[in-house]
Order: sequence, then C-alpha cells, then structure tokens
Amino acid sequence: MASSAAPDLILASTSRYRAELLRRLRVPFATRAPEVDEARQSGESPLGLAQRLAAEKAGAVARTAPGAWVIGSDQVCMLGDEALGKPGSHEAALAQLRQLTGREAVFHTAVCVISPDGKTQIRNCPTEVKFRTLRDDDIERYLNLDAPYDCAGSAKSESLGPALLTRMRSDDPTALIGLPLIDLCDMLRQSGFDVLARARP
Repeated sequence: MASSAAPDLILASTSRYRAELLRRLRVPFATRAPEVDEARQSGESPLGLAQRLAAEKAGAVARTAPGAWVIGSDQVCMLGDEALGKPGSHEAALAQLRQLTGREAVFHTAVCVISPDGKTQIRNCPTEVKFRTLRDDDIERYLNLDAPYDCAGSAKSESLGPALLTRMRSDDPTALIGLPLIDLCDMLRQSGFDVLARARP
C-alpha cells in the first residue's frame, strides 16, 4: 500500500511496526527516514524526549514534502526518571529487562501530525505496564524467541511480550506497539485528512 509517488500521507519512520499499524487504516502512504539525533538532552524528561523526537521526525520530513500530511512518532519507556529506549543488542535488552522485572513502567508513545498548511499537532498516549518477577532464564528465553532489540523497553506487546506482564493499561491498544491509531485518526481528521473517506477496500 505504501507508495513513493507524490504521496498525500507520509510516515516519517523506518519502523516496520509503525508501517504495519498504519496499513490497518487502508490509506495509501509513503515512508521516509527522518534524519534526527535521538539522543536525550540534559534534564529532559522521558515524556519530553518522546514528544520532541516525534515532532522533530515529522518536521524533518515535512520540510522536504510540501503539500503532504506527515506523521512522526516516538516511544520511550519511563522507569522512574530513567528513559529506556531501543536496546539494540541482546546484552542491552537483558539489562533493561533485569531493571524492569517486578516493576511498573510507563511507555510514552508520542505522535505528531503536520498538515500541508504547516499546522502541527502533538499528543502522547501513555501505557502503564507492570512486569512480573522474571528469572534470568525467563528473560533469556524470551529474548531468544522474540528478539525485541528494536523495541523500547525490550518487549513486544504484539508478540510474546504479554508473557512478561501482569497488567497493561492504556486508552489505545495500538500505542504500545508504536503508533496510537485512535489519536492519529482524530488528529488527521482535525487537519483535513478524513481516514474513512480515503480508506480503500
């Protein structure tokens, strides 16, 4: 469904998870990689980090795509005041899940929509998650099966990740996967892009 020819809708992301979610809406879109430094700034909160990166990703692509609606999104796992991003490796994922075992965390999933007239909307959809007490062999088995190295907090809620949890609370079940579709549809509609009117069979 994704197209690169004069798209009306662009996802400013290379995440396969976000692209898979956006395909659920049955609207044509293109994907473009935003060139954004994802490092956390000094004193920046996990929520602030997620919102800033969502806006910067959308802005970076919008500047090269006049006339399009551009979507940017970012997710940060907040454990206390600590921000946990994508682990990138088995060792880093093991360390993250050891930190998360038996604890509550909040996954902040921010989304930004920039419309063709330059109007910018930013929202955050938090998901509260409680991890069960995990043994190292639980963690190792999970990592070997799911390889969640490109997921903030080292857990895939759409795959085997629920086996690590005792509770999950959110206003949008798609937020934890990486793109809150309820908020996104509302934001697009407010900016003149009606998903239902543009959806294809």
